[in-house]
Amino acid sequence: MSDLQGKVALITGAGSGIGRASAQHMAANGAAVMCADIDFQAAEGTVALIAESGGRADSLAMDVANADEVRAALEMTVAKLGGLHVLFNNAGVGGGRGWDDTIAINLSGVFHGLYYGAPFLAARGGGSIINTASVAGLVGLTGSATPPLDEVQAGAGAYVAAKHGVVGLTKQYAVSFGPHGVRVNAIAPGYIETPMTAEFRQDEATKEYIISLHPLGRLGQPEEIAAVATFLASDAASFINGVTLPVDGGYTAR
Repeated sequence: MSDLQGKVALITGAGSGIGRASAQHMAANGAAVMCADIDFQAAEGTVALIAESGGRADSLAMDVANADEVRAALEMTVAKLGGLHVLFNNAGVGGGRGWDDTIAINLSGVFHGLYYGAPFLAARGGGSIINTASVAGLVGLTGSATPPLDEVQAGAGAYVAAKHGVVGLTKQYAVSFGPHGVRVNAIAPGYIETPMTAEFRQDEATKEYIISLHPLGRLGQPEEIAAVATFLASDAASFINGVTLPVDGGYTAR
């Protein structure tokens, strides 16, 4: 088990999906968790679930595309929970938002977390930063057997660009802040059964095609990503730095 006793984690996008599962998993392993989400009620819902299980958590509303809000969240986490050791830059959107919104949230949002979070943790003695990338940060992405060109242009193109950027930022910050005690890694999920992928899963033919891209023959669960995030946050991963770890059922092995 990955032990997070005595640690405090700030998780963005903690109101649902991978973020919620990760908040619950880290709390179950001993961490106090600040649940941040642009949807404050969703973040509060995650806090309630953690409290029901005997964990410690708090919530705040935050838009990762707003640099000032990201910076303030770091300070607020320390003020409310007494420290900060883990930052999980997880918040993101699917590719249907167009170029500007997708880049602002999925890439600039992660950059804001790194830009303010890495020196913040370094000044406090070090810690672990985890970024949510994607298989789309490692390879080209297809969402259906024959995607229309407008989907590729407005959707997949922006999403792939953003997630490749996250992989690059992960490497650069790992190199820059490793000497200061801050480990920076990323997780590259395959298709996970979350609200973000619900639209793909509504059409049975599309769902079957997406499943076929994963050699394990199924989609992933949020808890499977959460377990890896907790591991990377823990001292059990103390010599892991600058890695983008696929958790994708073999998607990128094809």
